[in-house]
Amino acid sequence: MSSHTNGVRNDWTIEEVRELYKLPFLELVYQAASVHRKYHNPSEVQVCTLLSIKTGGCPEDCGYCSQSVHHKSAVEIQPLLQPEDVLKAARKAKEAGATRFCMGAAWREVRDGKAFDRVLEMIRGVNNLGLEVCCTLGMVSEDQARKLKEAGLHAYNHNVDTSPEYYGKVVTTRTYQDRLETLKNVRSAGITVCCGGILGLGESEEDRISMLHTLATLEKHPESVPINTLVPIEGTPMQDNQPVSVWEFIRVIAVSRILMPESMVRLAAGRMELSAEAQALAFLAGANSIFAGEKLLTTPNPEFERDMELFSVLGLKGKVPDNAEKSMRAANA
Repeated sequence: MSSHTNGVRNDWTIEEVRELYKLPFLELVYQAASVHRKYHNPSEVQVCTLLSIKTGGCPEDCGYCSQSVHHKSAVEIQPLLQPEDVLKAARKAKEAGATRFCMGAAWREVRDGKAFDRVLEMIRGVNNLGLEVCCTLGMVSEDQARKLKEAGLHAYNHNVDTSPEYYGKVVTTRTYQDRLETLKNVRSAGITVCCGGILGLGESEEDRISMLHTLATLEKHPESVPINTLVPIEGTPMQDNQPVSVWEFIRVIAVSRILMPESMVRLAAGRMELSAEAQALAFLAGANSIFAGEKLLTTPNPEFERDMELFSVLGLKGKVPDNAEKSMRAANA
C-alpha cells in the first residue's frame, strides 16, 4: 500500500488516525473543510433514497437492528416487493430530486433463485430511469456480484459497522472477516463500494478510531462512506443506548473526509436527531451526501421538503448522478 500522487493514501497508521481524531474540534473541522474543497464542489450534495424491498425476518442478530428475528421489535415481516412497486417508488424519488436509489433487503446473504432474479429485474428497471442504483442485500459471492454488475448495479452497501475489536459485541452470527470478504467480491466485480459505520453501539473512542483506520486502509477507499448514528429501537438489545453527541458525530465525519478525500461522505441514519445547524456544520466538515425521503429502512428520516429548505438556506444544490454526467459528456463530445 502506498501513497498516491493525488494525495489519496491507503497507508494511514492507527497513530495518525488517532492524532487527527484528537485534534481540537474547530481545527479538525477547518482541516476537513479545506480537504473537502480541494476534492469536491462544496456546494453540491448528493441526495439518495433508500427503500426496504424486503422487511424483517433476518436471521442475523445485529444488536441495533429491528429486522432481526432474534429481537421483539414492532417491525412486521414483509415479503420481497414486486418490481413494479419498486419502480413506482424510484420514479417518485427521482421526481423529488434523488439521484441515487438504494434498495435494502433483510437477508443474511443473497441466495440464487427467484428472489435474486427479481432483484436483478428491479436493478435493470431503476437503472433505466437514469438513477444510480445501490443495493444492500447481505453477503454476496463473486458470482452473484458479477450478476449484479451485469444488471447495472452502480454501488453495493455493506457497512463494517464498528471496529474489528468491538464487532463481536454487536453481531455474533457472522464475523468481521465475512464483511471484508463481501467487500472484496463486490470490488472485484467492478461495483463501487458503499461502506461506513454506526456510532452509538456502545463502542469506545478507540473503536471509532480503529473503524476509521479499517476503512481508510482498504486497498481502495469506499466511494461512499455512510456515517450512521444509532436510532435506538424498542425491542432491540441496544434500545437503552446513550445517544452520540453531535460533536462526536461531526468529528467522525471530519476525520473520514481527511482520510478518504475522494469519497462521498454520507449523513445516514440518525439525521432526524440533528438540528439544521448541526447538519450545516456536518456539510462544512465534508459531508456531501444525504439520505432523504420519509424512511431509512425502518427508521424515520427528514422529508424532502425540509431538506430542500435547508439546501436553499445554505446555498447547496443536488448533485447530478454519475451516469447522467457521463451521458451528458458523451452527448457533448
